[in-house]
Amino acid sequence: MTFPKSISSFPIHLGLGAVAEALPEFTGEMSWYEHYSQRCAIDGNEGRLVSLHSFDAPWNSWEMHPAGSEVVVCISGAITLHQEDQSGARQTVLLNSGEYAINQAGIWHTADVVEPTTVLFITSGLGTQHRARTT
Repeated sequence: MTFPKSISSFPIHLGLGAVAEALPEFTGEMSWYEHYSQRCAIDGNEGRLVSLHSFDAPWNSWEMHPAGSEVVVCISGAITLHQEDQSGARQTVLLNSGEYAINQAGIWHTADVVEPTTVLFITSGLGTQHRARTT
């Protein structure tokens, strides 16, 4: 039997064979993601990271997931998602509570917080890249 856990503290990995695995406690540091990638590499592009994060400030970086799409679900509050394709063209999407957007593979994205918000992510995290946000 599995005991209740907070998804904010203990994200979930969805792997091959319809396996769901509780992950070690999220530290908020980039090294946590590096360990996740190593631990779950056997599932390749098909593995998914399910996580829940709360925000009260804009993101300070852009990120991109080359291996697959990411689902972004606004659970509470409101967030403005910015997406940038390979040509540099940008699109902005406002997500209110209960709404979602999809970051397709290879699309750079960042976000501004309209009001304190909580967001559920379902991410194909293998090979995720980051870059500094200047705008």
